[in-house]
This record gives sequence, structure tokens and C-alpha cells, in this order.
Amino acid sequence: MTNLFEKMLGEKKVLLADGATGTSFFGMGLQSGDAPELWNIDYPERVTAHYQSFVDAGSDLILTNSFGGSRYRLMLHGAQQRVAELNIAAASLLGDVVAKSERDIVVAGSIGPTGEILAPLGDLQADDAIAAFAEQALALEQGGADVLWIETMSSQEEVEYAVAGARQTGLPIVFTMSFDTHGRTMMGVGAADMMALHERLGVHACGTNCGIGAAEVVAAIMNFQASKTEGSEPILVAKANCGIPEFIDGEIHYNGTPEIMARYATMARDAGARIVGGCCGTSPEHVAAMRQALDQTVPGPAPTLEDVQRELGEVSRGAQTQAGGEHQVKTRGSSRRRRRS
Repeated sequence: MTNLFEKMLGEKKVLLADGATGTSFFGMGLQSGDAPELWNIDYPERVTAHYQSFVDAGSDLILTNSFGGSRYRLMLHGAQQRVAELNIAAASLLGDVVAKSERDIVVAGSIGPTGEILAPLGDLQADDAIAAFAEQALALEQGGADVLWIETMSSQEEVEYAVAGARQTGLPIVFTMSFDTHGRTMMGVGAADMMALHERLGVHACGTNCGIGAAEVVAAIMNFQASKTEGSEPILVAKANCGIPEFIDGEIHYNGTPEIMARYATMARDAGARIVGGCCGTSPEHVAAMRQALDQTVPGPAPTLEDVQRELGEVSRGAQTQAGGEHQVKTRGSSRRRRRS
């Protein structure tokens, strides 16, 4: 039987993912420091409403409310023994919503970082990390996930451990890393490093989420394309924050409009992303605008750096000079070599 995630990738040029989970829950009353995963049991109607909002917005793929569902993250809330219960509920609640939608929607089992420092710098050993990821992955599979979605990673080692744990299931695997420091992750991983990691691990898809805005995410997709092995066609994921966060009246707001996120969606698609969505600050309203833009525009040529910066904002120098140390940065009507600074 064909897996739904693989089936939809075969049928559609681009899959539209969902938007922010935390932003949605804060609007429903979640307090800073609370564990949203506990809501899968305590307030299932709120989690269901969150899922339904992105079904209504037109998402083809929705992430489960399980980003912090590993035993190490749940330990902060005294819930480390509830990994199976909370992750099964996260996936099954979404599965119930999807079943009522009367269309194909992928249930993507979200798996975030452990939050621990890996050995030798920290105390978390490889075997323990793999076991924690496997425990979560198996629960998400039991709850009905179609794909395991490892996200917001910054180190290659943690991606490797998460994938090793996820492989104890029979599900497809995706990983995304957060490129937020001049085109690199917090642990210094660049575009070429990530594409080499993807090739080595052989998972279904890879890409970027979160970071510092839509322009940097589109630039990252461009860098992934420039760094891929000749002849390979990796399935790439773009899931950008909704603009830049601003602190207003004691609360964080993101300045991205539906119009900007719609343009980001088409530019990410044209740059080569097969799965496009939003991250922090991205509401159902933003995703609905992205749905309309993807459906009503014809795919075009890959954007240039000039296009990205004109329409989405500044791209950091580091993100401009990634692919293999020497990046062919294209501008309209011409091209020039730029060396890594």
C-alpha cells in the first residue's frame, strides 16, 4: 500500500504545509513555559480547532502537536513517562480531523530537538538520544502519522540520531534545519553540509524551517539547489517564519502580511521547494493566501537574489555566499562570482 505522503508527492508539484502551532495556542490561552503537548489530553478541543483551522486554510500537510514530545523535553514538566500517551493523542486527534475533511491531507509527526547538549560537550549520549527519538517516533506511528517530520535542528549529530530513532518505524522521514546565523545553523551547518547530510542519510526530504524570515528561507532553498549532487533532485522543504518578530505591548508579533507570505510561497516554489509552509507567526489567514497564490500562479523561473531582496527583504551576506564556498549569485540579465567572506 502506497504511503499517503509519497502518493501526494507523486501527484502534486507542490504540497502546502501548515503554519505556526505555538502562535495559535498562545491565542487560545497557552502561557509561556507551558507544554503544548499536554493539551493533547487536557484540552483536545483546542488542539482539534488548531488542526481544523489549517485544514480550512487549504493545507495539504499538517504537523502534529508534538514538537516537544520527547522524554527530555517533557521532563521539564514532569511528564517524561507520558511520551506514548501524548504523541499518540497528537497524531490521532489530527487523524480524526483529516478523516472528516473528505480530502487527502498528510499527518506529519513533528519531532523537535531534545533540548539537551550532546556528548562530548554535554551529557546526552548517542544511544540515549536515539532511544528517546525512537520512543517518540513509534508513538507517532501508532497514532496514525503518515510521515515523521524532524524539525528545527541545528546540529548534524542530532539529525543523525533523530533519523536513526525514526528508522525504527516504517514511515518516511523528513528533516529540516534552522538557518539563522548568516546562512548557517546555530552549530555552523551550511547549505553544502546539509545537502551532504541528506545524501548520506538517504531520507525522503530535507529543508529549512524557522530562521529569520522568508527572504533567508528562499535564499537557503537556492543554496541547497546550488549545493546538490549533480543529477540528484532532492525533495526540498521551505517553512519560513512570518516576517520578523517585534515586541509590541508586551507580546511578540510577526510583521509578515498575507500578501508577503503569498509571494514567499511562489518564490520558494520557483526556487525548487516541493513542500512550502510557514513557521512562527504564520496564521491560517497567511496559509490561505499562500494556497491561493500557489493555485492561481503558473510556476516560473527560479528567482534571482535581486528578486528575493526586492520582494521579501534583505538576505545576509553569509546566505549569499554558501554553495561549496563559491556561489554563482544570479542577478537579472547577468551573473557574477562572489567568494565567501
